[in-house]
Amino acid sequence: MARDLSLLDVSRETTEKLKSLEELLIKWNPAINLVSKSTIGAIWNRHIVDSAQIYALAPHHGHWVDLGSGGGFPGLVIACMSSAGGDSLRITLVESDQRKATFLRMASSLLELNATVISERIERVPPLCADILSARALAALPILLGFADRHLASNGLCLFPKGASWRQEVEAARKDWHFEVENHTSITDDDGAILAVKAISHV
Repeated sequence: MARDLSLLDVSRETTEKLKSLEELLIKWNPAINLVSKSTIGAIWNRHIVDSAQIYALAPHHGHWVDLGSGGGFPGLVIACMSSAGGDSLRITLVESDQRKATFLRMASSLLELNATVISERIERVPPLCADILSARALAALPILLGFADRHLASNGLCLFPKGASWRQEVEAARKDWHFEVENHTSITDDDGAILAVKAISHV
């Protein structure tokens, strides 16, 4: 399977952990449908690199919460990078689908990652007081800010990878929310961006 390693400036140990994660995803995808069958052949660039790029945009300490982790994007990828990098992040993955949550726990154990999995709906989980909050392909920005209002620490940072419609999502979110946002160009999608959002409050 082709991997464009030039997109990731990471250590050999980190690369090996991410390759092991890729192998687990390919092995378990037929049973659990962790990623779309149409993207399984491009899992490295489409999912792993796309998730890994947000790691550099966040502090590498504190509590990182990933909402709607699914097959582990970006949560398991962040945990791999954190583990290999020897930082002090504490990582929590929230996933309501029980089968996917089971995969997340298994992968975390096999890859020796510092990640806790909560298998519950986001709105039912007690506030997690996240220093960093991420979500990939979960919901539109207005909905994500509602989740952030519940789970983000007062001085926390949200990192949301978005596709070509990110500008429209920001505009729609401003109808109900005050927030500061900085957009970072995605390295895997010329039209996409990673939105770094903070200082969130209701209008």
